[in-house]
Amino acid sequence: MDIIKGTNPLIRQDYPDPDVIRVGDTYYMCSTTMYFMPGCAVLRSYDLINWELCCHVYDSLEDTPRENLDGAHAYGCGMWAPTIRYHDGVFHIVFIANDTHKTYHYTATDITGPWKKSYIEGFYHDTSLLFDDDGRVYLMYGNREIWITELKSDLSGPKPGGLHKNVISDRTGAGLGYEGCHLYKLNSRYYAFFIHSLPDRWLRVEACFVSDRLDEGWHGGNVIVDDFEGTSGVAQGGIVDTPDGKWYGVIFADRGAVGRIPNLVPMHFDETGFPVFDKPAKVVETKSTRPGYRYAPLWVSDSFDSDKLSEVWEFNHNPVKDHWRLSGGLEIDALPAPTLELAKNTLTQRTLWPACAAEVTVDGSKLSDGGFAGMAALQFRYGALGISKSGDKYFLKLILRGDDGSETVAECLELNAGSLRVKIAFEFGHGKDYCEFYALTGGEWRKLGEKHHLRFDLRHFTGCRFGLFSFAEGRETACGTAKFTDFRYIDYADN
Repeated sequence: MDIIKGTNPLIRQDYPDPDVIRVGDTYYMCSTTMYFMPGCAVLRSYDLINWELCCHVYDSLEDTPRENLDGAHAYGCGMWAPTIRYHDGVFHIVFIANDTHKTYHYTATDITGPWKKSYIEGFYHDTSLLFDDDGRVYLMYGNREIWITELKSDLSGPKPGGLHKNVISDRTGAGLGYEGCHLYKLNSRYYAFFIHSLPDRWLRVEACFVSDRLDEGWHGGNVIVDDFEGTSGVAQGGIVDTPDGKWYGVIFADRGAVGRIPNLVPMHFDETGFPVFDKPAKVVETKSTRPGYRYAPLWVSDSFDSDKLSEVWEFNHNPVKDHWRLSGGLEIDALPAPTLELAKNTLTQRTLWPACAAEVTVDGSKLSDGGFAGMAALQFRYGALGISKSGDKYFLKLILRGDDGSETVAECLELNAGSLRVKIAFEFGHGKDYCEFYALTGGEWRKLGEKHHLRFDLRHFTGCRFGLFSFAEGRETACGTAKFTDFRYIDYADN
């Protein structure tokens, strides 16, 4: 196996709450996707440093008004903190959704699917699935109060008379209590990893508890306390071993408005069997199980000339299938919505730390009065730049949203035609987290408005994304169609 060197953060995009397993020579990571569709992204790697998108587990989670943006939304909710396990030739992924208040269980014999959907009776916050050596199955879950619940053999719900016990409690009552469970059985001992915060200051830290029994005897403490590169702490994620017996944690850290990004942290077990993590470092080293493998990128430029979208694209909430299409470009009908936040069929890609940009050509010539189409920096504090149709005229319009949820029209300039190329550039980091908006006029990029400052806002609970949108502003009927062509994604780290 070849030695591979990489740098933290690993992926440079918003892949929070990672859980990771190894099956043979292949590592799989699943991550929270909240309200984006298709959902529950699964990534694949052969060295723990380079990752590619393997699949999404579902196209749509539920058909509800909140998931469909029908006068309601799932912002800050949706699916999160999945657990992935491989047992007896079957992949299992379990997670909850905070808008539906259900626990979902997906299974597949092949990681790329098809995935079968079922439910587990009950609601298990930040759960972790354990198949024990004796054939019994358990969930560990909770916030501040950590519980173990034994499941029926078919995982449909709690086992009557089975173990159901609060096994670990956060007695401080301060800050973030224990959550983000990751439960393992290694060498006949149980290991439970959690995220929480220090009681005297806001720093997210990783803790581990160990026991010889599931129902009692848990003891442990913090295993990572580190504000790596000025973050609010490296914490929450899974651990995994390599074929040659080394151990690593894949654990995220907040990176501000770009989102929560995984890091790779080497670890080992001391003479007592307790896990000891290295100090999170910029440079990491592993071995590849498939030397020379070429990974597909996690972000793409797109001409939209295929009959299928690239896997890296995700819609904001459930798409309305009959109102978008690929036809010599991406066409999105301008369906009624009061604001960008409730616009249907907004198509997104994650932004990239520490700096990136994207540009796209927007053809609004088939919009009617009230139509607005373009590209957005999508988070609660969003910005949207594009073409607005008013009467028989076209306008270049830039809308910015503030912390209080109110919108401001920062630019509104009449256009000579209904087509325009726009660009949004992002910069993330300490004291930065902003984007800037541009339009191509006269062969030159013209900057519009001022820097728009961004933040990771819990009202959306995801990193900021590029979003291609088309909607009818405040109208009751659709206002035509917009077409998007030649989407170009720019990683400034390569420039």
